[in-house]
Amino acid sequence: MCLAIPSKIIRIENSTAIIDVYGAQRDISLLLLEEGSVNVGDYVLVHAGFAIQKIEEDIAKETLGLFKKLFELEDKKEQ
Repeated sequence: MCLAIPSKIIRIENSTAIIDVYGAQRDISLLLLEEGSVNVGDYVLVHAGFAIQKIEEDIAKETLGLFKKLFELEDKKEQ
């Protein structure tokens, strides 16, 4: 199973963006999106190092909250 993670764009340089998700930052490619379709502060779904879709902030935050709960449950299960 593959998951696309909502991530906030914090910097754009050419066709590369730096994103932040849960405090971790990394470079991703914007090549799969229409040029100029995303800006700093936007949220995108990221899969395999590529932004695959721009999403609304409220949906991104809700999804990130669900992932956080899932991670917490997994941590409890492992203890």
